[in-house]
Amino acid sequence: MPSYYPVYLDLKERYCLVIGGGYEAERKVLGLLDCGAKVTVINTQISDVLGGLASRGVIDWKARAYNIGDLEGFFLVVAENDDLNLCKNVAMEAEERGVLLNVVDVTHLCNFIAPAIVRRGEVSFAISTGGLSPALARRLREELDESPILRWAEMAEMIAEVRVQLRREGVRPDPERWQECMDEQLLHMFHQGLEINAKERLLVMLREQPTATRSLQE
Repeated sequence: MPSYYPVYLDLKERYCLVIGGGYEAERKVLGLLDCGAKVTVINTQISDVLGGLASRGVIDWKARAYNIGDLEGFFLVVAENDDLNLCKNVAMEAEERGVLLNVVDVTHLCNFIAPAIVRRGEVSFAISTGGLSPALARRLREELDESPILRWAEMAEMIAEVRVQLRREGVRPDPERWQECMDEQLLHMFHQGLEINAKERLLVMLREQPTATRSLQE
């Protein structure tokens, strides 16, 4: 199996193609739209959900089979099709054009694989088994989705606001100090509805510590 390099892609305003119209194609389209991609679907038939998106102009639907040359102009392609020969043709074209390609459940034709994702606001966890077992990746995702550790992820926006404010003041706590200050009391305050108090407590702790360094300029 290949050794995959984990990465997050900025797909905003990028042209992405999904070849297929079933459940997996639908799921991939919705995920791409969530990331701000411009999505085209090629397939003779599509699900009711995809049909609704097409009728509203959210996606572009080409109601036909894939033809060689269809990948031109696309940044990323997902193929969901039971026709292995078709998928091989898509993979060859993707290789020639240098296009990112994921073929659903046919790992050896992919040049990237999609991880199982857990999201909490702007925080996301990507889980991959390197293509060995999608079922295991899903199980891990479901276990993580129920984990109390995700309570920290719900604080991301508040912690980001603290970081921005400290930078404006020229205060740059080192990573270890951040970890010390993000304690259970802070977590408890935030989830008790005391967001403002939690934010102020974190600011005070990070400002007062000697490990915080002040820069003359941003």
